[in-house]
Amino acid sequence: MKQGQEVVVNLKNELQKNVTIHWHGYPVPSEMDGVPGVSQNSIKPGQTFTYKFKATVPGTYWYHSHVDSVHQIDKGLYGAFIVEKKDEPQVNKDYTVILDEWETGTSKNTHSMNGMDHSQMQNMSHGDMGNMSSDGMNNMSGDSMQNMSQQQMESKMNMDHMASYNLFTVNGKSGSLIEPVQVKTGDKVKLRFINAGYQLRLMDFGNVSYKVVATDGQDIQQPADIKNKLLPVAPGERYDVEFIVPSTSFAIMDRTQRPAAKDIKILVKNQDNNQVAQSGQMNSQLFDVTNYGKGQIEIPKKFNKQFKMVFQDVMDPSSDMGMKYTINGKSFPNTEPLNVNKNEWVKVTFENKGQANHPMHLHGHSFIVLSKNGVPLKGSPIIKDTLNVKPNETFEIAFHATNPGDWMFHCHDLHHASTGMATVVHYVGYKTPAGVDKAGVKE
Repeated sequence: MKQGQEVVVNLKNELQKNVTIHWHGYPVPSEMDGVPGVSQNSIKPGQTFTYKFKATVPGTYWYHSHVDSVHQIDKGLYGAFIVEKKDEPQVNKDYTVILDEWETGTSKNTHSMNGMDHSQMQNMSHGDMGNMSSDGMNNMSGDSMQNMSQQQMESKMNMDHMASYNLFTVNGKSGSLIEPVQVKTGDKVKLRFINAGYQLRLMDFGNVSYKVVATDGQDIQQPADIKNKLLPVAPGERYDVEFIVPSTSFAIMDRTQRPAAKDIKILVKNQDNNQVAQSGQMNSQLFDVTNYGKGQIEIPKKFNKQFKMVFQDVMDPSSDMGMKYTINGKSFPNTEPLNVNKNEWVKVTFENKGQANHPMHLHGHSFIVLSKNGVPLKGSPIIKDTLNVKPNETFEIAFHATNPGDWMFHCHDLHHASTGMATVVHYVGYKTPAGVDKAGVKE
């Protein structure tokens, strides 16, 4: 789309299951957000629904189903949503790169789990709505393992729910089927990375310098060259990257610590020189977007509302995963809502006391990252709608409440969301649109 255009999408459901479309990261009106039981009814088999909104904000976004989303996204119900600026900076090539991972059914560690459909919204009135990381696995010492019962150990290992995802893809293709980026020496190339999966991905550009010019659709001010650092892309996140094509071809690799990552090789094919430059030793240092670029943004000195969200992983043998994931000790739909008034500035503190990564996603808004582990951010303002909070990390974020509605605020490892890591931002006085069934549809 071009900025300013009207978006009209006619959804016809030819599945045998209900479905919706959520516009991930986009500030659509609440009734267009696609969350059953919150903003609309899910679309039943044979039914149609028209999504209509204006493409006011440029950038890289995506869309996906929000009914039983952990499974429906797994089966491919998603796509890129790109809004170009009216004065879009010129590049020679502009590619969209959607990262994902799949269960082929050949893994012994396959499992089933309830999807995220928010059908339990029926229990919440407006008044009371109030992947196991590699670090986490490495922190499991021999002593701690010895002190666990067999059931506890099995529950602990079940946290690594991504072990059964044994196929990684780029735009739906893997290995030699991944289409190369066709370029020439000196070309300025933009790659729009979108992580549609549930695994933190680590992209390696070898010895080629690159700039991160936007994250989650929001520009970064005065981005600097990055070299020999991995680009981490968390579930739900987007990163726009630009680079100048060197005199040879080169490959962008995936260094995620999973066997399937070895099949990810994005060839940047220089039509002037097909010889592929060897990058030598693998990069291991991570790029940190919270200390990047230069610039400033006006932030209020005083916030109208402040909330704290503490994330924990709780063993739960009744859960398909052997775990449930909580916010302030509660699981959705019993989590406390964030009740806000229109035009308020709201500050939220994330604190991860668990052992899993939690890419937290806020519907309908972007937020400013204020601090990381108690240290105010330096460099460019970082504005996002999805922020990965690793174990033992604390972030402060702020958003301006300018889009009335009821908005989901949840982890975008949807396995975590489906076991409780979700809440709602509720605008005081906002009423659910007439006819919306708060009970939703249980898939």
